[in-house]
Amino acid sequence: MEISKQEIRWVLRAQTGDREALDELFRLVQEPLYRYIVSLVNSRTLAEDILQEVFILIYRKLRWLREPELFRPWAYRIATREAFKHLKRERRWSDQSVDETALEDVPVLPRDALTPELISQLVSQVSPASRAVIVLHYLHEMPLGEVADVLGLALGTVKSRLAYGLDSLRKQLSTNQ
Repeated sequence: MEISKQEIRWVLRAQTGDREALDELFRLVQEPLYRYIVSLVNSRTLAEDILQEVFILIYRKLRWLREPELFRPWAYRIATREAFKHLKRERRWSDQSVDETALEDVPVLPRDALTPELISQLVSQVSPASRAVIVLHYLHEMPLGEVADVLGLALGTVKSRLAYGLDSLRKQLSTNQ
């Protein structure tokens, strides 16, 4: 995910209190963040509420962002935390503890075999922890290292969650055929 120089300028201007720059940043990330949150919580209404909370947090904390080029991963991290907080609150969240060796046992599905449409249909059956990794990596095209940064996890944990999620998707595909 490449950040534009204009986006960096908007971040810097917004950090100094420029409301127009902040509005531009919000317009820039609103749709991708909304789609990401919907994919995590499976509810458009709840996603809209969470997105509003995310924007409030971004507004309050933006001035402390030291590296403007990391604005998007930082915004996704906030969105992830807020979505997981809501899932926990609604008791729909169950944290997955996956053995890191599971990655070695699961054959990797070719990236082009997972179309965004297919992922969107199947991903709702995957745990929220794995769903976040799959959505960020495949739909938002983030490298796994950046996904780890966004989620605040070790790279090995991200790989395990990806392996678990892909295994779950494979099982869904085989039962649907």
